[in-house]
Amino acid sequence: MSGPVRITLAGYQGPDSVHTRGLEAFRDALTAAVGDRVEVILRPNVGPDGIKTEALPGLVEAGELDACYIASSYLAGRVRELSLFDMPFSAPDRHRALALVDGPLGARFGSALAAATGLTLLGVWDNGLRHMATARQPLHDPSECDGMVLRTLPNDDHQAAFRALGFRPLVIDAKDLTQAVCDGEVDAQENPLTNTYNFNLHGRLPVITLTGHLMGIALFVFNKDRFAALPEDLRQAISAAAAEATRAQRALAESEDEHCARALRDDGATLVVLTDAQRAAWREAAAPHTERARAQHDPELLALFDAETGTDDKAPDPTPEPATALLNTRGEM
Repeated sequence: MSGPVRITLAGYQGPDSVHTRGLEAFRDALTAAVGDRVEVILRPNVGPDGIKTEALPGLVEAGELDACYIASSYLAGRVRELSLFDMPFSAPDRHRALALVDGPLGARFGSALAAATGLTLLGVWDNGLRHMATARQPLHDPSECDGMVLRTLPNDDHQAAFRALGFRPLVIDAKDLTQAVCDGEVDAQENPLTNTYNFNLHGRLPVITLTGHLMGIALFVFNKDRFAALPEDLRQAISAAAAEATRAQRALAESEDEHCARALRDDGATLVVLTDAQRAAWREAAAPHTERARAQHDPELLALFDAETGTDDKAPDPTPEPATALLNTRGEM
């Protein structure tokens, strides 16, 4: 009699991460559905093992892991469709953005991913609105970031966009990020509030300007060949568990923003809300890069993306809770 099917899941964040909890939700849903037919092994954070975040998809493709989550920006160089979410100040608010990836646009992402990689897309997770954090000065205007060294992901579109805004981009892997910030290697970093808080980046860079310049998505992916080789009923159970985990992860991510905003404020961080005029200045500064990026995509794909963004210039609301609640203990914004 054969033993259980072993499925190894991996991630790159700690136990409090909404992504780690998403993996746990998948594990729990799958084992509840099929019992001892599967043995799910969870490796929440491969960083301490010396594995870089960007290596995870390759390890899944090679069969050393079965599944992982990964920020879409890490794969946008191989799957250009994903780079739609790498254009600053372009994505709609989180609810409309997630509605996009639950529709025809998400189906395009899945097809493109399968064609370009050895991965199957099981779900699209909420990777949060990204904001700028600095040591002392808020970034009310793009001119204030001129010459600042900014930590970025290993994504060409991010680097080009931030360079166009005046930053000096520096790629640092997630496993090295906390130490790099502590050592003063960067003047600024950009992340969702959950990462800023859980990686303790606000100790060195406590002034967080709520730019909401990117709405991040994370892909929950499985080895394509391994998935196809599983019995049909087990594939269906995995897909159903992934859908349940996706719903759980998204709910956690939204509530986490509110929790982390309060926790950051309680730790003495300053959260800065931009005015409409200030936000418009950021969008205007990013516009030339965005137009160049849009020109690289086919019109049909852009139409799917624009279905939720609309034709106006309204930016996504980056504020995780009412602005008055984001005042720090000194009443500063």
